[in-house]
Amino acid sequence: MIGRREFITLVCCMVAILPSAARTQQRAMKRIGVLTTIAADDPEAQARLTAFVQGLQQLDWTVSQNVRVDYRWGGRNADAMRKYAAELVALAPDVIMADGSLAVAAAQAEAPSVPIVFAGVIDPVGAGYVESLARPGGNVTGFLLYEYGISGKWLELLKQIVPSVARVVVLRDAAVAAGSGQLGAIQSVAPQLGVELHPVGVRDASEIERGISAFAREWNGGLIVTGSSLAVVHRNLIVTLAARHKLPTVYYRRLYVTGGGLLSYGPVPTDQYRRAAGYVDRILKGEKPADLPVQAPTKYELVINLKTASSQPSVF
Repeated sequence: MIGRREFITLVCCMVAILPSAARTQQRAMKRIGVLTTIAADDPEAQARLTAFVQGLQQLDWTVSQNVRVDYRWGGRNADAMRKYAAELVALAPDVIMADGSLAVAAAQAEAPSVPIVFAGVIDPVGAGYVESLARPGGNVTGFLLYEYGISGKWLELLKQIVPSVARVVVLRDAAVAAGSGQLGAIQSVAPQLGVELHPVGVRDASEIERGISAFAREWNGGLIVTGSSLAVVHRNLIVTLAARHKLPTVYYRRLYVTGGGLLSYGPVPTDQYRRAAGYVDRILKGEKPADLPVQAPTKYELVINLKTASSQPSVF
């Protein structure tokens, strides 16, 4: 039987231990920062990040139980992304998941020692995010949107569905390495297909509208939309302009086709984000980004909007 003095001593010890236990539990809670250019209410953003969270859950990470996820949404330019990246870094995340090249560049600049896992990036080597695909070498690794070789196939598809196309406007982000790389891959096949290319930037809505409207004044034109964060941000405008000027268009992702675009060929949209959760899991358990190779997509899809195709008699 415990005496009064022993009981008081035991209670005092328990009171002293409880704050320490609480701190230990708090330290056990891991923290993930998510940085994306897309607005929080955008269905595409929701689909991507739902896949990411579901991937975490499959690996026994439950939000608010053993992991906290902090989001920063909708940085449409480099300055906004740097601001949001700095806000995330101030929260001391264990790892950052960066959605797209703008997000990676901002996160790497603000957090050179925090592990970063990316998705939706085309050329991380050319952009300087990693030393090589096999051995990233720093604090960044992740999952490619696709490899450059697919870009030439978009022009081949466009010629298959509309053989009369002789001029093609190529929307690309000239400010990132992937913009030049994708355009270069398309240029490599253009001569043998007898197509003249017209690059147009995607820096803002006015640049896109001016470029497409000027191009569409002549006949036998088509449009290719290459991959970039800004192309996603302006996707509704791009689809609208393609329809207005009756330009047969090939896109790099399904989301344009579900929004009214004609045809896309590219990776399954949410697969990279689900796979990114696997790398985040491994990093939270002690592995380093430098030891995790950058991976290419494994699943691709061809998507056609039949309603849009029926409104363009020259297609197919």
